[in-house]
Amino acid sequence: MLKFTLITCLPIVLVGTAAVSGGAWVCAALLYMTALVATMDRLIAGASANADPEAEFPASEALLVLLGVSHFALLALSMWGVAGPSGLSIPERVILGAAAGLVFGQISHPVAHELIHKRPRFMRWIGQWMYTTLLVGHHASAHVLVHHVYVGSDQDPNSAPRGETFYRYMMRVTRQSFRAGLAAETTRRQRAGKAYLLHPYLIYVGGGAATLGAIVAVFGLIGGLAFLSIALHAQIQILMSDYVQHYGLRRARGDDGRLAPVGPQHSWNAPDVFSSFLMVNAPRHSDHHIAPSRAYPALQLTPDNMPCLPYSLPVMGVLALVPKIWFRLMNPLCDKWQDAAVAEVSSGAMTAHLAQSEHAIDPSPSVQSEPDLTR
Repeated sequence: MLKFTLITCLPIVLVGTAAVSGGAWVCAALLYMTALVATMDRLIAGASANADPEAEFPASEALLVLLGVSHFALLALSMWGVAGPSGLSIPERVILGAAAGLVFGQISHPVAHELIHKRPRFMRWIGQWMYTTLLVGHHASAHVLVHHVYVGSDQDPNSAPRGETFYRYMMRVTRQSFRAGLAAETTRRQRAGKAYLLHPYLIYVGGGAATLGAIVAVFGLIGGLAFLSIALHAQIQILMSDYVQHYGLRRARGDDGRLAPVGPQHSWNAPDVFSSFLMVNAPRHSDHHIAPSRAYPALQLTPDNMPCLPYSLPVMGVLALVPKIWFRLMNPLCDKWQDAAVAEVSSGAMTAHLAQSEHAIDPSPSVQSEPDLTR
């Protein structure tokens, strides 16, 4: 937990200090989120050891809450530094905005992602509002109710099929994910007899509009444009994360048309140590889909049956921007794992194994007093 704390908190401190002081702090913040992360991943060979999968790690939730609250403070500080009377030069403001966008996309996003899976209601609210202030609040519903249920199929907008470029993926996913999450959330509320005035999408849309309006009121039109740029930068990284972690991996369908259970072969993983700590173990993605409620320090990585990316998740995100390189690197790996998945499903071994796992997510949530976003 000490490593998680130091590696995730330091860039937040750097960006906050840069917003107030400018100068070398601005470059330090950007270099931390780019060159330092890539260098440390290269210097530290191999993955960190798997923790006890049954361990609870109570301090892990405290760190999530700390990082969640810090997100809102950092957003305000960043806007003051980029668009307020901070005294920073134009180049410093641009670099600061880029560094802040990287923190929001690579730290705030995985933190919010963890929070929306937690059972305490206040933790889910923090995660929802983190996404809402980045103008992508619908992700809190679509991720849990659509992505986790239909991952690795055409029914999940966020699972990129083999051969789709990131640019085409990016242009369609936000619209499709918004609609799919809205439909799933509405269906859930209808079954629970919920009032539409409490629909989460009213918070997502209204909260995002209120955030933008407040920033324009304080920092003017330039501040609003700067905020939209930073939020878009973070959103692109959120989309890139889903694109990279599920590209080309598909679940088989049985003779009855039902999807095979979600298994370790349906997500890409990255064993790189430093970026894994930075993103609260989000690169250990297979185990998260198998056991969504597992504490992030206890997520498992077994390269023998979990597809692993050739490079760290941030580096693969950069390579995804060059389709020719991306396809040349990833398509043969997709074929390898898809062939292995088909063989396992055909033998029945994987289905039998997964039938005993704890990963199952009910696509038809039961009626309950509050939407259970931990499932």
